[in-house]
Amino acid sequence: MRIEIICTGDEVLTGKITNTNFSTMAQKLEDAGLSVYWGTTVGDDREALLSAFRLAAGRADAVIVNGGLGPTVDDLSQEIAARAAGVDLVLHEPWLRRMEDFFTRRMRTMPPNNVKQAMLPATAELIDNPIGTACGFALDIGAARFFFTPGVPRELRRMLEEQVIPRILARSGAPASIHLKRFHSYGLGESHVDQLLAGVEALDPEGGIKLGFRAHYPQIETKLTLRGADMDEVNRKLAPVTAEVRRRLGNFIIAEDDQTLEGVVLAALAAERATLSLVETFTAGQIAARIAHLPGAETVFRHGTVARHLDQLFGVRLPPDLDQETTEAVARAAREQTGATHALAVLIALDEGADRIDLGGTIWIAIATADRVAFRRSRILGGREWIRLGAVELAMDCLRRFLQGLPVVERIDFEKS
Repeated sequence: MRIEIICTGDEVLTGKITNTNFSTMAQKLEDAGLSVYWGTTVGDDREALLSAFRLAAGRADAVIVNGGLGPTVDDLSQEIAARAAGVDLVLHEPWLRRMEDFFTRRMRTMPPNNVKQAMLPATAELIDNPIGTACGFALDIGAARFFFTPGVPRELRRMLEEQVIPRILARSGAPASIHLKRFHSYGLGESHVDQLLAGVEALDPEGGIKLGFRAHYPQIETKLTLRGADMDEVNRKLAPVTAEVRRRLGNFIIAEDDQTLEGVVLAALAAERATLSLVETFTAGQIAARIAHLPGAETVFRHGTVARHLDQLFGVRLPPDLDQETTEAVARAAREQTGATHALAVLIALDEGADRIDLGGTIWIAIATADRVAFRRSRILGGREWIRLGAVELAMDCLRRFLQGLPVVERIDFEKS
């Protein structure tokens, strides 16, 4: 099935706002095994919109239009959709009552121009919006089925997942059940993961599994998409493949599905009834920022120290050249002085000079408990932001490995020997 996405609005076309809705839609469609062939951005111009709708109707099987469903004069999607389909706009009485109730429950009076949002093409199928006043709708223009969605991101996401994608899948004749299995890994580059997983799709003799990747440094997301008649069939086919992925990627898998690295770390600490103290230099507190706001962190996160350059930390004097002994001493002192069961110290020695692609940083990591200390040293090149991101991920992964009883030191693709 050929799918086109049309994003509307002058603010999107001119770059005044970043079009995150397109990436959301394209990613969600890909996760469901659907392919986007074209992406179009159009301003709030009647003739330009009409031309875009007609062009999409002639080449796509399904079209998702985003934006232009509001109450203002520059919201044109309903009007142009009706014109492209050759039908009139009519008042959708049930949706008008929904909007009136929406305002009444909030003790507000509905402005007269909101009535415009209940004007739909006569042949349209209403698509419910449970959290906003802009309903979606679907109709045929030419041979293509168009799905109109609101521009508000949270409204779009819910409508897309619950209503639009299921309708497109039904139209394509796809099996009823689709499952997306995701593995998040750190330490392996995309080409390396691809090499390690070569041939894994063949474990399903029916060829129903699609393997895909999404690289977002410093992590790689590995995706397995499988369709089946029902979830029992999907799970049966997927089980040997997921087991093989876990075997091949091994310790480099940091989380699965909706899990995050920081969530895994927090859960492991909570399971031990442990508390954590952090010491960070150069990372600008990003490790603490990843952990401290999570539900349950209030019982785990004890203390965070963020420094850029100091002569000493927790009474430990820092020499001009960092070393293992100093890093471990800082972690021990942080644990003892804050009363935490675990301390993670991340000290970074950055190269001098202007930011550049070959700028490097040496990362010194120590994890201390009352009876054990683990140490990791790594050298990363790639500029200041690359080093900062890499240091945050490496440090949290070292803590994950420490808590899970895995080797803290295991060579990664991103470090220089």
